[in-house]
Amino acid sequence: MSSTEQSVTVIGLGPMGQAMAGAFLDRGYEVTVWNRTASRADALVTRGAVLAPSVEEALASNELVILSLTDYDAMYATLEPAAAALTGRTLVNLSSDTPERARTAARWAAERGAVQLTGGVTVPPSGIGQAESSTFYSGPRQVFDQHRPALEVITGRTDHRGEDPGLAALMYQIGMVMFWTSMLSYWQAITLADANGLEAADILPHAVETANSLPGFFSFYAERIDAGRHSGDVDRLAMGMASVEHVLHTNADAGVDTTLPAAVVELFRRGMDAGHTADSFSALVELMKKAEA
Repeated sequence: MSSTEQSVTVIGLGPMGQAMAGAFLDRGYEVTVWNRTASRADALVTRGAVLAPSVEEALASNELVILSLTDYDAMYATLEPAAAALTGRTLVNLSSDTPERARTAARWAAERGAVQLTGGVTVPPSGIGQAESSTFYSGPRQVFDQHRPALEVITGRTDHRGEDPGLAALMYQIGMVMFWTSMLSYWQAITLADANGLEAADILPHAVETANSLPGFFSFYAERIDAGRHSGDVDRLAMGMASVEHVLHTNADAGVDTTLPAAVVELFRRGMDAGHTADSFSALVELMKKAEA
C-alpha cells in the first residue's frame, strides 16, 4: 500500500470515474485505476496513471479508494470477490443508489474491515475538478476530515451532512427528484412547442425565465410549509386545479403525449377530494407525505 498522502485508487472508469482520475492526476496525485474494461484506462495511463491488473491489486495500492460505479449492485459484484483486500481501506462510494442501500453497504464494508464514506456528486463529469462544484458526504466525520484535501480535488466544495451514511445519498436523490422531473417538464414544453410549429430555440428564453423564477417560490413556500401553514391567502388549490387542467387540455388538443400533465392533474384532483379546495396548493405536500391507498 502506498504511503504517500497524495495517492488514490479509482475503481470504475465511466465518464465520471475518468474525470475524477484525471483531476487527481492534474493535482499531482499518484493514481491507480481499475475498470472491468481495461481499455478505458488507456488515456489515463498515458497521462501517468497505473492500471492495476486486478481489483485486489487496485485495493492494495492505496488506503483511499474512490468508487465510481453504476450502483451498489455493481459495487458488490466488483468488490466481493476481493473482500480480503478491503481491510484498512476507506471507500469513498460515489455510486448512485438509495439511502437505505448506502447504510447497508456501510455495514457491509465495516464487516470486512473497511470504512465507507457515502458521496453524492451534484455535477456532471464536466464539473469534476472545479472549485465551484460540490459533493455531499456522510459517514464518520473523522475520516471525512482526514481525506478532505483529496475530496476537494473531486469538487472544490464538500458538504458533510452527518454520521449517518445514508444522508449523502438522500441529499443526492432529493436533487435527482427535482432534476429529472424538471427536465421532463422542459421536454413536455418542447413537445408542445413542436406541435405548434415552434422549435426548442424559440421557447428557450421563456423557459429560462420561468426556471429562474422558481427559487423565489421555493423560498416563499419553505417557511410556510415548515410552519404547517397552507392557508389560501396567496393562492388556492382550486385555482391551481383549473390551471393544470388547461395545461392538460392544451397538450391533448396538440395531439402530444399527456402522461406527465395528466399525472399532475391527478395529484391536484386528489388534493381537491381531500378537502383542500380553499387551501394553498402547498397543501399537496401533506397529501404527498402519505402513499396513496
